[in-house]
Amino acid sequence: MNSRQRRGVILLILSVVCALAAFAGVLSVIDDVKSKVGPEVTAYEVKAEIQPYTALSRAQFEKISMPERWLSANAVTDLRDIEGKIAVTKLEKGSLLQSDMIVAQPALQPGQQEVAIMIDAATGVAGKITPGSTVNVYATFEGERNGSSAQPAQSKIIVTNAKVLDVGKLTSLDPDESNRDQRSKEAVPITFALSTLDAQRLTYAESFAERVRLALVAPGGDRPVPDQDRTYELAKDK
Repeated sequence: MNSRQRRGVILLILSVVCALAAFAGVLSVIDDVKSKVGPEVTAYEVKAEIQPYTALSRAQFEKISMPERWLSANAVTDLRDIEGKIAVTKLEKGSLLQSDMIVAQPALQPGQQEVAIMIDAATGVAGKITPGSTVNVYATFEGERNGSSAQPAQSKIIVTNAKVLDVGKLTSLDPDESNRDQRSKEAVPITFALSTLDAQRLTYAESFAERVRLALVAPGGDRPVPDQDRTYELAKDK
């Protein structure tokens, strides 16, 4: 082997050694990154915007993988967790699905039925009534002014501790569909779980009352309202 051949062999050996060193360096970097990032887990992103109080389905979410250490503690990692659930807020496209974004849809109890009415947006509890809320339903009735048979205007508690099942989208009303005084321009459909008698009271109020207003009941505040406190007349207020 002449000197030129020896130099070629030496250069070849050096090239192999450098390649091995570079490969070892790359593996070291990869191992270091893996040790910092950790294993990946499954999560789910919202495919398209989902409106509040909408029933959820698997088709609305896209499966993704992300490092476990970057995943929030309340992230949903199993789509079985959305079964029978609804969105409690608007879910933006691309947002990570989390358990505090969804709630279980309230179910009817024996003897109850679903009743939905349109509630004037100006007299409801704007943005605070959600599925699962408890409300009292107030109705105001215009008095009659017919001589000796005149009746004063009254405010009545029509239904107490009504359970809200669903809150629909804000809807613009046609002039002939709004209240008789034409002040109502927007309304929200709200579905309640009520007994037969309370359902009759609610539908009567929707048909004949000047106004129907909802009062949100605080947790633990669902005590019966005494009969003497269910009707209010201004003339009797002391």
